[in-house]
Amino acid sequence: MASSSNFGKNVIMKKIILALGLVLTFAGVSFAQTAPAKTEKKAKATTEKVATTAPATTAPATTSATHVKKDGTADKRYKENKNGGAKPQATTHLKKDGTADKRFKENKAK
Repeated sequence: MASSSNFGKNVIMKKIILALGLVLTFAGVSFAQTAPAKTEKKAKATTEKVATTAPATTAPATTSATHVKKDGTADKRYKENKNGGAKPQATTHLKKDGTADKRFKENKAK
């Protein structure tokens, strides 16, 4: 008979531990969801500070004004901004030793 009464105590203890665990989990989740609201205000404040100091710097002159980054420099992802905005040079195919490769049309004798 001692084992049957011990069994009942184990079931009650398991229910108490489960209920306590669920309460702590829900409390942790509720605190985790309220914290980012405070950090967003701080993030906005820091971006405003950065925005006020950014116009004080001078932007370098660019040759192409169509594709520029936020700081005013040329965006090198675009073709017209590569090589300093200069027109692309005629392609010349060279061998490893530096001489012209005669397999290509622009290097063949006319």
